[in-house]
Amino acid sequence: MEIPKTLHKRIDNCAAHVFQGLIPNWVEHGISAQGYSQECLTLEWYSSPVGRIRLLTQCRQLYTLSHATVLGYISGYDSNIESIFQFIVNHYWVNERWIFSLDDTLEKLDYKSDAYALAFVLLAFSHYYQLTGDQTALQYIEQTEQFLEQNMRHPNGGFYEAYPIETHITRRQNPHMHLLEGFVASYHATKQAKYITHIEQICELAHKHFVEPNTHTLREFFKADLTLDDKTGHLVEPGHHFEWAWLLHQTHNITNRQQDLDLANRLWQSAIQFGQPSNGGIINSFDGNTGETVDAEKRIWPITEYLKACCVIPMPSDERFARIETALAFIQEQYFLDNGRWIEYLDAQNRSKGFPLPGTTGYHIFLGLAEVLKWQDS
Repeated sequence: MEIPKTLHKRIDNCAAHVFQGLIPNWVEHGISAQGYSQECLTLEWYSSPVGRIRLLTQCRQLYTLSHATVLGYISGYDSNIESIFQFIVNHYWVNERWIFSLDDTLEKLDYKSDAYALAFVLLAFSHYYQLTGDQTALQYIEQTEQFLEQNMRHPNGGFYEAYPIETHITRRQNPHMHLLEGFVASYHATKQAKYITHIEQICELAHKHFVEPNTHTLREFFKADLTLDDKTGHLVEPGHHFEWAWLLHQTHNITNRQQDLDLANRLWQSAIQFGQPSNGGIINSFDGNTGETVDAEKRIWPITEYLKACCVIPMPSDERFARIETALAFIQEQYFLDNGRWIEYLDAQNRSKGFPLPGTTGYHIFLGLAEVLKWQDS
């Protein structure tokens, strides 16, 4: 069944927005003379300091530029890519581990090693290596994996939130989801079997702990033993359902575990049932026990994760065409502005909440569209 011409045109327009607008403008206005990415820009592309410059933000920018270049969607950014990589290594690698953030004067600010951020070191450095062949990146991937294994393993499964260890902090599925993404990328970069083990272990956490079996909902917050947190254990983010659903298809390409595809389908079904409001888009959160909406507002990232899931979940062709076209139309009409800019946050009535442009969001927008382009090419 052929893709409708209207959908081809919609995809082309969104691709132009990202590859001719968003990425070039972020590089021009958001990459500083010192080679790092700004944490945040205004809607007019001016710097909007927030008091910290995170490792996470640098890694997401490095990943986006590296992967988009490898895929052939952009070119001419080699010096920017190299400068971000060198900035990360020179400023965030301290005493044999990664620190969390610098302040706006580039002094060290937060010295903790954050599991969520380490996941993006793995992702970004893997794609940087795929682009450049720089062996230094592989060495840092190895050291990052070793640090996680030796210093951040939790006795009840998975990883601690951060190092130095604080045992009283609520545990989250989210860092594990991104570590899964990082381990998939690390496997493709290194072909080392230990990353398959990491992948299977995190998938097992999803089966045994993160996904509540009666409602097929992915929970966010947990106690130390990975039972649900008393106050927040009911919360579900449909965007993370879609992200996991897509990721489980990526892990299946490596592990061939059918149970993970089955889980992906269950996560998809519950997310489309409770996460899609009648006025379009994807809501921020709902109650996993009742299905009732908790937060009807709409960040941009959940619908980009929905796009990724739409490309891999089994469904009839006409349904897939309709879902992708409807989502791209919503993104174009409700989130995208001119000149590569976007609205970060809508309220429940699809009105802008007036947020500036975070340096972390381009990763979601790029990868959502890249998956649609990959599907279109297939």
